[in-house]
Amino acid sequence: MASGSDRNPIIIGGLPSQVPDFDPEETQEWLDSLDAAVDERGRERARYLMLRLIERAREKRVAVPEMRSTDYVNTIATKDEPFFPGNEEIERKVLNATRWNAAVMVSRAQRPGIGVGGHIATFASSASLYDVGFNHFFRGKDDGKGGDQIFFQGHASPGVYARAFLLDRLTESQLDAFRQEKSKAPHGLSSYPHPRLMPDFWEFPTVSMGLGPLGAIYQARMNRYMEARGIADTSDSHVWAYLGDGEMDEPESLGQLSIAAREGLDNLTFVVNCNLQRLDGPVRGNGKIMQELESQFRGAGWNVIKLVWDRSWDPLLAQDRDGILVNKLNSTPDGQFQTYATETGAYIRDHFFGDDQRLRAMVENMTDDQILHLGRGGHDHKKIYAAYAAAKAHKGQPTVILAQTVKGWTLGPNFEGRNATHQMKKLTAEDLKGFRDRLHLPIPDKDLEDGAPPYYHPGRDSEEIQYMHDRRKANGGYVPTRVVRAKPLELPGDKAYATAKKGSGQQKIATTMAFVRVLKDLMRDKEIGKRFVPIAPDEYRTFGMDAFFPSAKIYNPLGQQYESVDRELLLAYKESPTGQMLHDGITEAGCTASLIAAGSAYATHGEPLIPVYVFYSMFGFQRTGDQFWQMADQLARGFVLGATAGRTTLTGEGLQHADGHSQLLASTNPACVAYDPAYGYEIAHIVRDGLRRMYGENSEDIFYYLTVYNEPIQHPAEPDGVDIDGILKGLHRVKPAEKGEHPAQILASGVAVPWAIEAQQILADDWNVKADVWSATSWNELRRDAVEIEEHNLLHPEEEQRVPYVTHKLQAAEGPKVAVSDWMRAVPDQIARWVPGTYQSLGADGFGFADTRGAARRFFHIDAQSIVLGVLTELAKEGKIDRSLLKQAIDRYQLLDVTAADAGEAGGDA
Repeated sequence: MASGSDRNPIIIGGLPSQVPDFDPEETQEWLDSLDAAVDERGRERARYLMLRLIERAREKRVAVPEMRSTDYVNTIATKDEPFFPGNEEIERKVLNATRWNAAVMVSRAQRPGIGVGGHIATFASSASLYDVGFNHFFRGKDDGKGGDQIFFQGHASPGVYARAFLLDRLTESQLDAFRQEKSKAPHGLSSYPHPRLMPDFWEFPTVSMGLGPLGAIYQARMNRYMEARGIADTSDSHVWAYLGDGEMDEPESLGQLSIAAREGLDNLTFVVNCNLQRLDGPVRGNGKIMQELESQFRGAGWNVIKLVWDRSWDPLLAQDRDGILVNKLNSTPDGQFQTYATETGAYIRDHFFGDDQRLRAMVENMTDDQILHLGRGGHDHKKIYAAYAAAKAHKGQPTVILAQTVKGWTLGPNFEGRNATHQMKKLTAEDLKGFRDRLHLPIPDKDLEDGAPPYYHPGRDSEEIQYMHDRRKANGGYVPTRVVRAKPLELPGDKAYATAKKGSGQQKIATTMAFVRVLKDLMRDKEIGKRFVPIAPDEYRTFGMDAFFPSAKIYNPLGQQYESVDRELLLAYKESPTGQMLHDGITEAGCTASLIAAGSAYATHGEPLIPVYVFYSMFGFQRTGDQFWQMADQLARGFVLGATAGRTTLTGEGLQHADGHSQLLASTNPACVAYDPAYGYEIAHIVRDGLRRMYGENSEDIFYYLTVYNEPIQHPAEPDGVDIDGILKGLHRVKPAEKGEHPAQILASGVAVPWAIEAQQILADDWNVKADVWSATSWNELRRDAVEIEEHNLLHPEEEQRVPYVTHKLQAAEGPKVAVSDWMRAVPDQIARWVPGTYQSLGADGFGFADTRGAARRFFHIDAQSIVLGVLTELAKEGKIDRSLLKQAIDRYQLLDVTAADAGEAGGDA
């Protein structure tokens, strides 16, 4: 592997502009030589010489400006291509069978009465790119390690299924159950790569475009991280990401290229299928997407391999002494190349070669059919093999292979290169016959004229199938395959949680700090401490986690090659090649990708990691919510901390930082177990149970989301006989009423619990109301329990009807129930239908703003005095008190005047 200085140059391609010329005569000699080359041999020859000089300069480690794009030809010259070790004839037969079955599977799924569709054109264009990988490069998991991690392009899934069918990994019944996961259970196949739906097959969900490349980068980085920390041997693992050229317009696709280059991730290869088409038209009709991507990847520090033309172009390019052909290739826009893909050989002769006599002379001995079959490089196995081999051999940089293909390749003139091909799912009888003939398959016409077209299998004992098995055996087993080898962890006992259970005494701390204290004790555990992976987007100090710097250190494969500006501080910034903390910079998307890679390591590499991702809650589920769905699909586990939560608690930051809804967004993710704890002892029990559920015996494919706040409060010690079951299920009573006549119940969560306790005292002292205070640690879990029970009762009317936990818990609680939180009302309203008696919620609906905590809470009417009014209002509705008292309360506490509110607790980490 390249050294750090090789992989991380501070200046790339810099050109000195103020350096004096110490030898003008020598300089002039070089300039005269260039002038002579131009005058005597022409500009093209001079250009060639300059390119060779640049190439030699790089070999001699002379820094010169890098070219951001090169000619529109293959990067690897024909003379430099390695020997192709495969049997190309057999591989062609295998691929033809795969192509057929992929298209037929989608076509059969579109039959009358089913009509679930599918996509066939993407795989048709990328089939050879995958086939070379399957036959020669993709490493399986048979050796007990992680093998290669392959991010398959989502729309190409039919081809992966079709190949698995040939290998007897899937049956014909399963192919016929494509996109019919429930009606054809247990044979159903998911539409795209979904590990949650097919947990023994797919590893990485990719069809939400842009997340595949992002996830692949951080998977490659996680592989290096695990190896550096001695957790798993990932030295033989290579990450392959198959992407579309249209997909690269997604910001996530290109947004994190720099980290892959900065950390020298030569264990990563992007293969961009440049079929020049988006879903409904050209990617760059007037431009050249391959050139554009080459510039972007080179500029980011990647190694770029262009695979533009197949071997049929080699003789033409070899005779292009004047560069006329290369110039034509450079200047022809993508939209025109797509037209050539749909036209005749005669049209190409006239319109591509015909406008220059020198070009026309190159093809005068070629037939129109030969011109028609001048192909794209992404369909040539030998060219693909050369590109893959070069990518694997390259050190010090990640590699991107830009492979030009034709969308819908081999599917016939109605599909190939057509703008609508992505949406075309049905092959007519004539399409099928032409497709069959193109693939040379022995399928009679009669089988294509009536009913659904048949699948094709050459026979288990055929040469083709045995070749496929042999190649996979030589490469370590079948892919894709998801295997869970990880054993349950030995989890820590009571001692690890003792500090949190003691409370904070007279000290005031935020729940963020209460969690950090729990995490710090857990990271000291001899059994699982090293498996924690703290992750933060450049905010460790904000969250009080700088205390981890001296011991855990920040992961950086290059170490710390400078003196830290705060080196004299006890909590100085400290980087290390074996660091435990991931400090990914200001990128929630990158941090979430790290979270997913770490959270799925138990399956990818058989070694559980426990990621703990801490972020500003507003920028979690809102900004990267799609990735949390990806996390759920990938069956990743771990803890997600929405810090500085609440719409009124993060003072001074204003609208875009004021989170009053992430708990509601979290409730939409079925794999997310969300809590809003108020005290340290609640956090301790929640974390302990989360570790048990995710990493103990009978582990579950879930992840935990805890919202914690930056407002300092006093944390009581855990009371005797604490209701642990209530904490975990979502509701427990934290403070029974001590005096008063009229009973009521206040349900609060998170930072609102202290307001509720203050309101409890005011109600007793001023209004003779005895209100119990409950901590609703999880509105979401209460609702899920109720929905599950309601569903059971709906389908089992003959059985004794079950009662939701929240209903059972509050059944004997007298008086109206008032819920309050620093969230919008829709969060506590989730349980409204199952709360016995009258129920009202108070919440922070609307946009947040910058002000004191007290003023903001008075504005939203969620502070202690507003809770008092809410309880009195419900008592008045029940006729327990006179309604005139409500106006008295409003006037007494000046509830319509935000300036009358106490400013509240100031400070906190923000």
